[in-house]
Amino acid sequence: MPTESEPLRCAGALVVDDDGRIFFQRRSPHRKLFPNTWDIVGGHLEPGETVEEALLREVTEETGWHVSLVLGLVGEYTYTGTDGIDRIETDFLVRVDGDLSRPRLEAGKHTEFRWLTEAETGVLDEHREPGDGVIREIAEDGFRALRLLGL
Repeated sequence: MPTESEPLRCAGALVVDDDGRIFFQRRSPHRKLFPNTWDIVGGHLEPGETVEEALLREVTEETGWHVSLVLGLVGEYTYTGTDGIDRIETDFLVRVDGDLSRPRLEAGKHTEFRWLTEAETGVLDEHREPGDGVIREIAEDGFRALRLLGL
């Protein structure tokens, strides 16, 4: 467990489809952190794991897909969870191999998924606390990065 001065590290994937949409999944209402909210694929680094290794592992664990290409860095985000623990999350735009219409959502952790366009990011504010716009910020940064990459 990290000390107060040592935040948890997380890796996140903004999975992109051929239409330039980004994949989001709804967290289960039973989750301790951010219950029933929309989220990107990702999670905490395991001991000894790099950000890149966690990225690949989390995509497969949460969707059944495999990262085929890391398109680029979206950004690094610092936040404090409702558990009071500080986190630093590094997020990437990725392409994956697999049936994009049929992700294998992690049982008990996620209940549904959506592919969103940039115009649809308002849905990401559902069930968020007032002032908690981090997932929408990440999505907007992801779409901005897609434009910069010409995708």
